Amino acid sequence: MPAPLVTKIYTADPSAHVFEGKIYVYPSHDRETDIQFNDRGDQYDMVDYHVLSLDHVGGETTDHGVALKVEDVPWASKQLWAPDCAQGKDGRYYLFFPARDKQGVFRIGVAISTRPEGPFVAEPEPIKGSFSIDPASFVDTNGDAYLYFGGIWGGQLQCYDAEGKAFDPSQDGPHEPSGTGTAALTPRFAKLTDDMLSFDGPVQELVILDQAGQPLQADDHDRRFFEAAWMHKRGDVYYFSYSTGDSHFIAYATGTSPTGPFTYQGTILEPVVGWTTHHSIVEFKDKWYLFYHDCELSKGVNHLRSVKVREIHYDTEGRIIKQTPADDA
Repeated sequence: MPAPLVTKIYTADPSAHVFEGKIYVYPSHDRETDIQFNDRGDQYDMVDYHVLSLDHVGGETTDHGVALKVEDVPWASKQLWAPDCAQGKDGRYYLFFPARDKQGVFRIGVAISTRPEGPFVAEPEPIKGSFSIDPASFVDTNGDAYLYFGGIWGGQLQCYDAEGKAFDPSQDGPHEPSGTGTAALTPRFAKLTDDMLSFDGPVQELVILDQAGQPLQADDHDRRFFEAAWMHKRGDVYYFSYSTGDSHFIAYATGTSPTGPFTYQGTILEPVVGWTTHHSIVEFKDKWYLFYHDCELSKGVNHLRSVKVREIHYDTEGRIIKQTPADDA
């Protein structure tokens, strides 16, 4: 089983990218708390972000220290959950992150730095029209940039209509659609403007279909989207991967466009130690790597997680070969 990248702090929800010839990892920073576990995720009470980097996989990991703190985000009240980072056309780095606003509603903000490791300076307001959690940025080979996001239960996705224009507080917490013939909630995405600070058009649903071409069903908890969106591209194929939440899989779907639709293909990683699972996939030096977290270091404490990495492989038809946590790195 792979070892944690760092052990002096707890880290989770890793978003990995190659910048300036090395891998930079943007995780959330778990901390010990007396808040009791609940299905709203209150125990995940993170207050800052650290940035990690690796010159090569298997080598020493550098912790660059605090890159952004919640008190430096004017609109945020608490819970700096899973972030991501992208490089803009201007060469600067844009950290996308969710947090609860002063009313306790999750929004997505952006902070800017001239360096991939930060420090980052937050914009004074969240992205207009943003909602829910787990932003994942993707810059396509033609330069177009997108932001994928969403998470149910504590992530509040179920509180909104398709475009996020109405918030129903009665649905906050462990709620989601159910029943025969009911489609699952979908992740959301929006194209980003060239300055990476706004949505260039409306928020849209990212459709995930089964092999028969039908939307995944709400009661299909082994396959439906829960949280932890990630997009990567290999050749001409787009891979959208995500967590199934309460069934604890990292699953994926493929498509021919970054806007979908996507067809479910299978599982990348089976359940890890701990309740949550969250990941990213990146190519580095002609190999593909899965960054993820588990609770092995904390001996199963769900809100104290550690980022790990393992190589992944594709078969001749482009399918990702499934792994179990106990497989060798």
